[in-house]
Amino acid sequence: MSQSAPTFYDYIGGEATVRRLVDRFYELMDTLPEAYGIRKLHPADLSGSNQKLFMYLSGWLGGPQLFVQAYGHPRLRARHLPFTIGEAERDQWLMCMRLAMDEVLPPDEANEQLLKAIEDLADHMRNREG
Repeated sequence: MSQSAPTFYDYIGGEATVRRLVDRFYELMDTLPEAYGIRKLHPADLSGSNQKLFMYLSGWLGGPQLFVQAYGHPRLRARHLPFTIGEAERDQWLMCMRLAMDEVLPPDEANEQLLKAIEDLADHMRNREG
């Protein structure tokens, strides 16, 4: 029986690390003035958004498919179409994620690859120019 290669989920520390990453991400979004544009697109209570991002990232990183089990296929772009997402919103979201990653994950080449994948994902979410 062959063993599968470790996933990013395993590599970064699994559930506990993904939870810390998402919690820190939303703390930053909620408190940084320069994240106001992206923060105002979210509900006042961030707990539901926090839980959904945790569930999504768990599966996206190669761990349990929590989001799919609860909600079906993510259809991420379609779910975000009601919100205007341009370069500024993408950049604010990425700023919070980069800062959270810098605090939660140790710096190494694998995490740089992860950041690149997250940047690509964030760019895919844009639904307006500028």
